[in-house]
This record gives sequence, C-alpha cells and structure tokens, in this order.
Amino acid sequence: MKKPVLIITALLAFSLFSSTLFAQAPAPAAAPQASGDVVASLTSSDNYTALSIAIRAAGLSTTLEGAGPFTIFAPTNEAFGKLSSTKLDSLVKDNAKLATALKFHVVSGKYTKADLIKALGASKDRKTTLKTLDGETLTLSVVGGKLQLADAHGNTALVTSFDLPATNGVIHGLNGLLLSK
Repeated sequence: MKKPVLIITALLAFSLFSSTLFAQAPAPAAAPQASGDVVASLTSSDNYTALSIAIRAAGLSTTLEGAGPFTIFAPTNEAFGKLSSTKLDSLVKDNAKLATALKFHVVSGKYTKADLIKALGASKDRKTTLKTLDGETLTLSVVGGKLQLADAHGNTALVTSFDLPATNGVIHGLNGLLLSK
C-alpha cells in the first residue's frame, strides 16, 4: 500500500514541478502597428493632438504624408502647454514661423530607438548629429540616462517615448519644443 501512495505522490510532485518548469513565458507584447503615415499616426494618438493641428496649420501635411521616410521628434501636448501664451500666439499667427519651428523636429530617414542607441554607442563622445528638413543640426546625447536633443540655438528637449510606428517613418515623443530664440 505504501508503494502506490509513494508513486502517486512522486507523479503529482513531478507534474507540478514540470508544469512550472516548462511553462511558456507569456508572449512579449506585440509592437504597435503603423496606423498610417506620420501625420495619421500623430492624429490618432491622444498625446500629439496639438502637434497634429500645428502641422496642418503650417501647411506641412502634404510633405509629411509623402514617401519619407521621416523621423519625427514630436513635442507632446504637455510640451505645447509649457509654452508661454505670448510665444504660442506668435507661432499661431505666423504660419511660416510655425512651419520653420516644426521642421526643427523632423529628420529625413527612419531612426528607431535601436538606431539611435547604435549611433550614440559608435561615437567616442556618445553624441551624434542628425540634419532636420531645413538643414539644421540636431545633436543627440545621453544626459542623466535619457536621450536629449539640442539644436543649434541652445534649445534642448528630452525624448520621453520611442518608436510610434508610421508607414513612412517613426515618431519619438519630446517633453519640449525646439524653437529659435
């Protein structure tokens, strides 16, 4: 009688152990799928409604709906909220000025988070530069463990989110705007 009880106990223990040991890890979350071009992706995200409206007002929709690829360093709604009302009014009233400011945030080419990390790792000073649509230079560096963008005018912003996909590029969120002084 003891032998069958021992065998059953051993089988139960083995089955509990093996189900835990061989259980599959949950599948990683699927990468977000592109919901359209960069303008459509910005429009479909609740974080970028101000930028989406600004792109249309500045007349940049046609360009950014094009083939690309583009990397958008996109100021969030919160970033727009940090602007003084005077600065915001001056941008809204002058579409050319608004377009120039927005082009500071757009780079030709698709640079995912992995691409940016690789570029930073390949440089001796852990900095890399990218050219904006208007030929301005953005300098990317790691500051306090976060990716920081700096423009030629001394403005800086931190990347707060990465890799919102689009059919013609990728979008990274910023906590500020890069505006000429």
